Amino acid sequence: MKSRVPIPLRKLIEDKQSVKSKKQEADPKQSEYPNSSKTNNHNQNPVQAQNRSKDSKKHETKLISSDLQFNLDHIKKTVGNSSDIVIRDFQAGKNGQIKLGVVYTDGLTDSASIQDFILDTLMVEIRNSELDVALLNHTDCFEMIKSHILPVGGIVEINDFQKLFNHVLSGDTMLLIDGSPKGMALGSRDWADRGVQEPSSQTVVRGPKDGFTETLRTNTALIRRRIKDPNLWLETKQIGEKTQTDVAIMYLKGVADDKTVSELQSRLNRINIDAILESGYIEELIQDEVYTPFPTVYNTERPDAVAAAILEGRIAILIDGTPFVLIVPALMVHFFQSSEDYYQRADIATLIRVLRYLSFFLALLTPSLYIAVSTFHQEMLPTPLLISLASQREGVPFPAFVEAMLMEVVFEILREAGVRMPRAIGSSISIVGALVIGQAAVEAGFVSATMVIIVSLTAICSFVFPANSMAMAFRMLK
Repeated sequence: MKSRVPIPLRKLIEDKQSVKSKKQEADPKQSEYPNSSKTNNHNQNPVQAQNRSKDSKKHETKLISSDLQFNLDHIKKTVGNSSDIVIRDFQAGKNGQIKLGVVYTDGLTDSASIQDFILDTLMVEIRNSELDVALLNHTDCFEMIKSHILPVGGIVEINDFQKLFNHVLSGDTMLLIDGSPKGMALGSRDWADRGVQEPSSQTVVRGPKDGFTETLRTNTALIRRRIKDPNLWLETKQIGEKTQTDVAIMYLKGVADDKTVSELQSRLNRINIDAILESGYIEELIQDEVYTPFPTVYNTERPDAVAAAILEGRIAILIDGTPFVLIVPALMVHFFQSSEDYYQRADIATLIRVLRYLSFFLALLTPSLYIAVSTFHQEMLPTPLLISLASQREGVPFPAFVEAMLMEVVFEILREAGVRMPRAIGSSISIVGALVIGQAAVEAGFVSATMVIIVSLTAICSFVFPANSMAMAFRMLK
């Protein structure tokens, strides 16, 4: 189809466009902001202009300079008077021709490896080898030090200060060289952690006794030790503008659904928050339903449960700083399953699961059934049982509904107090609660003995669920 614009006019338009492109190449600021004309400045909203300037400053990334002293001064100015940030500048070579700088965080790094493999290598051992002469004659000191001198396994090239601070505050050691506009992040992470211990929330009689810790790399190693398959993929990203928390997803390539993996990745990429301090932050931001008491994401601190879920095709989400790992997608039946079910015989595991489902209905319906039968349908009860219940309720000043509500509220208060109190006082709280709810309340005539039995049965049934998040949902519903 031929153009309807005449040839001379079309040529004039092309000439104007070529001239405009040449002006933009000559003035990079004008090409970066093509709409910054005088007319647009008059019509532009000042608030919008201010917000755009803030956004541009927020996304602005400052590059590392080739001047070593400028880089060290910028680091000192940014971190302030933080005493745990160690900044050390020194000179390498026999005559000290090479100026170097080392930056690391005290408490997050292995000081022995820094002294033995970084400082000692650059300051002492290089003088006694032929590499000193080769280093002086080499034009690119950065590549020479990286490839031939440093005996460090993990080395990452860094060219901006944002990544520099991220690596330093994560435990790596940053090496800066005078005359090079980039630095090296040397792997030296080492900090005090809790160590691998038995999980406190999901205990088993038969099965592994190790549990996740607050260190991400330890948790991934516990899963790798169980699944020695190269198709077990691990993808890590950082979420949180301030915390820069490492969030990793693990799945078995070829077993997990690719659409589910893509959907999870897109949901994680859409998260825009200042801090991620626990896996509950991620759970609330990626779940399907918000206004529901039932959990939609499974969490556990058992590596064997996570390994079994990955082998089934599900995806594990690991967050640095918490021992609880998220598993998606999650079904209702997953919250009634325990790792020990797969370590027992089939008949025993089936019986235990039937007991869990029975406890589900007892925890949810026992108080309401008792109130309905004792208040509105007395004819359903045998005569001796009805006479016994009537004699127990004689003198109780409250209806059955109010009585059940008061007992449930008092029990929840005592249970929460027992969890939050120190361990030395928790046992005494249990004794006082048993006396208050049981014997004293019945003898005083506030509640009947049958109501105490009903509330106790409901509480015991709520403890049967292996997943604490499901137990919390029933506490709200009952």
